[in-house]
Amino acid sequence: MHTYSFEKLEVWVEAKKLSKDIYTITSKFSPDEKFGLTSQLRRASISICSNIAEGSARKTNKDKAHFTIMAFSSAVEVLNQIIISYELDFIDLKEYTAFRKQIESITNKLNALRNYQINE
Repeated sequence: MHTYSFEKLEVWVEAKKLSKDIYTITSKFSPDEKFGLTSQLRRASISICSNIAEGSARKTNKDKAHFTIMAFSSAVEVLNQIIISYELDFIDLKEYTAFRKQIESITNKLNALRNYQINE
């Protein structure tokens, strides 16, 4: 089976793990949040790894960098929603801190990838 280039990127692997972690944690959210934070967090987290994957298929570095920036924006969106989830007591301090660390690692790697793409 062929392995695509995005599958080899550490940032994609981390973003995919974040998505899975988001799905796990949001399954414990109140059913009232099904169309609120649960849906928003899941959509935004999937968007991070999806944009990394889609960008890898683009021809020009400018195009690739555009999708990397979109992935970064989605990561910041997830951070915002994690902050709100913590402030509403949907997640505890340990979970909040773990998510922040994951997002910080992902955004740092996305910045490095974008810098490589625009300077290549």
